[in-house]
Amino acid sequence: MKQPMIYAAAALASVFSLNVSAQTSYEYAEVLNSVPIYRVFEVSEPRQQCWEEERVVDRGTRKGNSSTPVIVSTILGGAIGNAVGNNKSSQRVGAVLGAVLGHSIGRDIVRGQDGQSPKVVETIELCETVYEEVQEERLIGYQVTYLYQGKERSVRANSDPGEQIRVRISVEPVL
Repeated sequence: MKQPMIYAAAALASVFSLNVSAQTSYEYAEVLNSVPIYRVFEVSEPRQQCWEEERVVDRGTRKGNSSTPVIVSTILGGAIGNAVGNNKSSQRVGAVLGAVLGHSIGRDIVRGQDGQSPKVVETIELCETVYEEVQEERLIGYQVTYLYQGKERSVRANSDPGEQIRVRISVEPVL
């Protein structure tokens, strides 16, 4: 028996509350003070960092693959050995010994150049992206002090209201 009474009271209260709804109107109040509010944020900013480095770079072709130094030194060694001899047999022995010695010198020259090519030192620029943490100050709102009906009040606003601020007046009956 108590349950139907509770339902009836709840239904009656909801009907009554619909009839006495709040009245809302707007007025303007004088702004006494508006102070900007800032907040510091940490922001990661990308930045390109560049520097110069010297590098040794190969230029040209390899000289170690040529047999010309061996051939030329063999011929020159043989000719010099031939010229040193007094008679035919000593000229032949001198030519053979000169050719062998010239061939050996030519091989040493080729070995000294083997695998080497002209090298040049170049300056090149290298870059990378680095991230730098910086502090950035941002405006997040305004602390506004205003005067309404002789009382000072304060509110936080998203923008500077200027000389006046709009206030909402709501009237509700107290039951």
